[in-house]
Amino acid sequence: MTTKSDAASKSAPRTRGRNIIAVASGKGGVGKTWFSITLTHAMVLEGHKALLFDGDLGLANIDIQLGLMPKHDLGGVIAGRISLKNAITPFPDGGFDIIAGRSGSGSLANLPATRLQALSDDLIQTGKSYDKVLIDLGAGVDQGVRQMTSLANTVIVITNGDPTSLTDAYAFIKVTHMARPKTDIRVVINMAKDKKEGQAIYNKLLKACEGFLKISPPLLGVIRADARVSECIRNQTPLLTRHPNCDAAHDIEAIAQIILEE
Repeated sequence: MTTKSDAASKSAPRTRGRNIIAVASGKGGVGKTWFSITLTHAMVLEGHKALLFDGDLGLANIDIQLGLMPKHDLGGVIAGRISLKNAITPFPDGGFDIIAGRSGSGSLANLPATRLQALSDDLIQTGKSYDKVLIDLGAGVDQGVRQMTSLANTVIVITNGDPTSLTDAYAFIKVTHMARPKTDIRVVINMAKDKKEGQAIYNKLLKACEGFLKISPPLLGVIRADARVSECIRNQTPLLTRHPNCDAAHDIEAIAQIILEE
């Protein structure tokens, strides 16, 4: 049975940040956080002011990948001890700001709806000081992930050739499309042997989307497999700082260019 509140929720206009990009995967282990960090860095190198928000509260690791020890994080914001603006941590080596999550502190899905909405409103307001805001979403399609997704003007779904990652990417696209059919969803294929393989992986996902959902989310780019990515993660150093001329770096820069040119 549909309640009045459900009907109001579906009919009420959603406030989206025109400068907000959400990065999703449907599942973990496909390089979503690394991609979010590197894409943010690429945009900064093109002269844009950027903020990276760690929306994966339970498994937050942006600060870990960057070797940061933030004084404040999202946990303090949710607890009401600090404002979202005061949770911002500069990352001087990359030239962008982050709002760190708190690993092991639970999921955004566990927040009351009113608190989750307040956090969303704060992020939109805080994001007005930036050219681009990237949200590194948690895995899955729980309430918190859906709420953060609804803030974005563009949603990037990153996946690879693993069958489970493709299945989960499709599930995320399906849930997002059904909730908001006009959402601008793009696909990025990560860790492909080459561009040809990446295109073939994308075609599998596209076939499912066209066959069952009647939509054709475009391919935003293919990122080639590169051993230097793992090296940078181990050394907690951004790829575009340590290996700016490698294949994966060029692929990310090409994706950033497409987004920024729009």
